Amino acid sequence: MRQRAARDQQRLGSGAVTSPKDLESLQREITSLAKRQGDLEDVVLEVMERRESAQERVTELSDRVSAVQAKADDATARRDAATKELDEETATVTKERELVAGSVPADLLKLYDKLRVQQGGVGAARLYQRRCEGCRLELNITEVNDVKAASPDTVLRCENCRRILVRTAESGL
Repeated sequence: MRQRAARDQQRLGSGAVTSPKDLESLQREITSLAKRQGDLEDVVLEVMERRESAQERVTELSDRVSAVQAKADDATARRDAATKELDEETATVTKERELVAGSVPADLLKLYDKLRVQQGGVGAARLYQRRCEGCRLELNITEVNDVKAASPDTVLRCENCRRILVRTAESGL
């Protein structure tokens, strides 16, 4: 458009066009081209502004993605460290359990394992202040008297949850 406007302006200024009608037409065309060029330049400026705004948004979102990725990487590293720690603790507890299980009579160990499967992983519970810590229910007076009367080697079970009761100094007996 610029080339065409420059060419028409040159024709107008050179005097090659002598007809008043052609001169008027040429002037209108130059004016029309100038207006069209201004409109196109406005559109180009608007597109450039939108592009700049979009580029800023892309930069902002890229920064946010990087921040989220860093948090995810940190969480993954912490999870992996915790998993490793739990695996190590599991190995230690498993070894300790094997040592203790070796000193427990086979029939009691079998009962404990059976109860543990039935009770969601807890086969024995501490008797604490006359309360079974497995089911959290307090033993009635008859059960308390039975526990008091039982010898220390007797295997006692909770009447409510059927877990093996472990007597301690805090049993409240």
